[in-house]
Amino acid sequence: MATKSSRGAGAPAATPFAVPDNRWSDSAAADLTPEKLLLYRSNLLGSDLTVTNFGGGNTSAKIQERDPLTGDDVDVLWVKGSGGDIGSMALDGFSTLYLDKLLGLEKLYRGVEHEDEMVGYLPHCTFNLNPRAASIDTPLHAYLPFRHIDHVHPDALIALAASSGGEDATREIWNGRVGWLPWKRPGFELAVWLRDLLEKDRDLRGVMLAGHGIICWGETSKECYDNTIDLIADAARYLNEKLAGGPAFGGQVTAPKPEAERQAAAATLMPLLRGLMGGDRPKVGHFSDDGETLEFVGSTDFARLAAIGTSCPDHFLRTKIAPLTLDPARLDDVPYLTSSLADYRDAYAAYYQRCAGPQDPPMRDANPVVVLVPGVGRMTFAADKKTARLAGEFYANAINVMRGAEAIGEYVGLDEQEAFDIEYWALEEAKLQRMPKPKPLVGQVALVTGAAGGIGAACAARLLADGACVMLTDRDGDALDAVRASAAERFGGDVVRASVCDVTDETQVQAAFDACAREFGGLDILVANAGLASAAPIEETTVELWRRNHDVLAEGYFLTARSAFPLMKKQGNGSIVFIGSKNALAASTNASAYASAKAAAVHLARCLALEGAAHGIRVNVVNPDAVIRGSRIWDSSWRKERADAYGVDSGEELEEHYRNRSMLMKNVLPEDVADAVWYFASPVSAKSTGNIVNVDAGNAQAFTR
Repeated sequence: MATKSSRGAGAPAATPFAVPDNRWSDSAAADLTPEKLLLYRSNLLGSDLTVTNFGGGNTSAKIQERDPLTGDDVDVLWVKGSGGDIGSMALDGFSTLYLDKLLGLEKLYRGVEHEDEMVGYLPHCTFNLNPRAASIDTPLHAYLPFRHIDHVHPDALIALAASSGGEDATREIWNGRVGWLPWKRPGFELAVWLRDLLEKDRDLRGVMLAGHGIICWGETSKECYDNTIDLIADAARYLNEKLAGGPAFGGQVTAPKPEAERQAAAATLMPLLRGLMGGDRPKVGHFSDDGETLEFVGSTDFARLAAIGTSCPDHFLRTKIAPLTLDPARLDDVPYLTSSLADYRDAYAAYYQRCAGPQDPPMRDANPVVVLVPGVGRMTFAADKKTARLAGEFYANAINVMRGAEAIGEYVGLDEQEAFDIEYWALEEAKLQRMPKPKPLVGQVALVTGAAGGIGAACAARLLADGACVMLTDRDGDALDAVRASAAERFGGDVVRASVCDVTDETQVQAAFDACAREFGGLDILVANAGLASAAPIEETTVELWRRNHDVLAEGYFLTARSAFPLMKKQGNGSIVFIGSKNALAASTNASAYASAKAAAVHLARCLALEGAAHGIRVNVVNPDAVIRGSRIWDSSWRKERADAYGVDSGEELEEHYRNRSMLMKNVLPEDVADAVWYFASPVSAKSTGNIVNVDAGNAQAFTR
C-alpha cells in the first residue's frame, strides 16, 4: 500500500509504493514452537499493510505431530482457516489437516467443472477435531513441496499481476526466478497447476498469479518471511522507478476542492445517497479524501480506469466490481442522483442476468459500494461502519494497483464472467450465510448530546451495544474524549466519533451534525440530552439564570432538532428522543426556571411529532427523575439546592429521600433511562410518536393523564 499524502493537498503527486521493512526478530522467534512460529510470521505479515490487506492472504506450515488415533508421527498442514485476518489471528485461526489425506484427494478430482465438490472433502481431512473450517486456498499450500508457504496480496505485486506488461516485468525483475500463471480461480485446479509448474523448475522463489497476487515459500519460517518481504520490496522499487518518469493516470484535469469544501460536499451528498439507496436496513457511510484518491478521481484516465473496475478478487469482493462515478457539479441535484443510482442498479442487474446460472444465489443488493467524485473524494457504503471503511481501503489499494499497472502496460480487469463467478461463488455465499445475525441497530446512526454526562454516556453505550454508530457531543472536550475512548475500547473505534458542541451555539450544533453525516453517512436517531439544573426561589431567580436554563433546555433542544430534521427527511425516517424531566409535568419548589424550560422542551417534542410524522420522523420524550448516581448535574450546586428545598442532607439522605418518595421505592439509574431511550430509538416502537415515558420509579404528580 502506498504511503498516504497529507489531506488538503492541492494536486498530489504520484505516490511511490512503500518498500516494506523486514521486521523479523531472531530473539522473539528463538523459543517458539513450530505452530507459534507460524503464528509469529503470520502476524508480522498481516499487520503490515504494505504486505497484505485486512483479512487477505494466507500462510501455512507443514508440522510433524503425534496422531491422537495411532500414536504415529504424521505431517499436519497448519493453514489459515476460512475468514479471519493473519495480522490479528491467534492459533485457533488455523485449520489443521492430515497432509497425506489432502494429497490423496487428487484421485477424487473430476476436473475443473467439479471444483466446488473438492471443498466438501476438506473436513474429512481434519486433524485432531479442529473446528476451524478450511479455506478454499488450502490445496495451494498442500500440493506445493515446501514446508512454509505465504500467499499475500500487496499492491506492488498485484500491480504486476493486473497489467498487460506484468509477465514481462516479472521476468525482468527476477530473471526468471519467479514464475507466472494466468488467471485461475483459487481452488484445486490452481493447486495442480502450481504443483506441475514447480516440478518443471524447483529453483523458483515464487509464482505470480495473474489478477491475484503471489505465492512464495521457504524451508524455514524465517526463510519464507524473508523471501516474501524481499519479493515485495523488489516489485515496489521497480514500479517506483517506472513511476518517476511523469504524472500518474495521464495527469490532472480536475483539481481538488479546498478541504472545507470537500468535507461540506460529503456531508451534503452522503445522506442523500444513503436515503436513495433504500433497502431493508440503512447503510453506513465512510468518507475519504486522501491524496491518492484525489489524484485518481481528478485524472485524465479516471473514467476509463474506473469503468474497468477492480481486478483482484480480494478487492472486488469488498467493493463490487466497479464504482459509481458522479459529476461534482450536480451533487445537490436530486433527480440526477436518483437517475444515477437507478442506472447503476440497472447495469448491475444486467450483469447478473448475463452471468448467472440456474444454481447461482439470488442477486444481492444492486446499489454501489464505492462512489467517486472528482475534486471531492471517495465515499463507501455498507451494512456497518467497519465494512464501509474496509471497502474504502480496498478501493484505495485498487487505485494504487491501477497506478502501478499503467506504469508498465495497461491495467487489466478480470473477465466479466470470471468476476461474477467469484462474487457469487457458492463457497462465498456459504461464508455469508455462516455470519451471525446482525444486532438490531446495525446500520443505524445516532447523535447524543450531553454525552459526557451519566445519562448521555449510558444512552450512547446502550445504542452502541445494539450495533448503532454514535456521534458523541458535549461542551466539555476533556470529559467527552474520555467517554469516547472508553466507548471505543468497549465497542470498537469504527462505531464511535465525538464532536465538541455547546448546544446553545448554532454554529457548533450544525458542525456536529455535519460531522455525523460525513463520518457515518446520515442520521437515524437523535438523543437530545444536554442539560443543566438550577434552583432558586422566584425572587432570587435572576434573568441570567432564567435564560441559561431556557437556552440549554429549550433553545438547545430546538437547535439540535432543527439540524436533525433535514438529515432525517433525506432518509424518509428518524427517531428523536428528548430527555425531559419529572419537573416538566410536576411543579417543584424553587425550580421555576428549570421546570418551565423542561416543560417547553416537552411541548416542543409534541409539536415536532406533528411536523415530522409526514416524513416518517418520530419524536418522543423520556422523563427521568432523581437520577443521582453517575449524573454530572448532581455534582453541581443543584444537589445542595434540592437538599435544602427538602430539608435533608445533600449526601445519602437526599438519595434516600428520592427513593422513599417514589411509589416503587427504587433508585433510578442512568442505565434505566437509557433502556427507555433504546425503546423509542429502536424499531420496536416504530408506531409510537408524541409519547412520554416516565422513568421515575413512580410519581403520581408526573402521571401524564
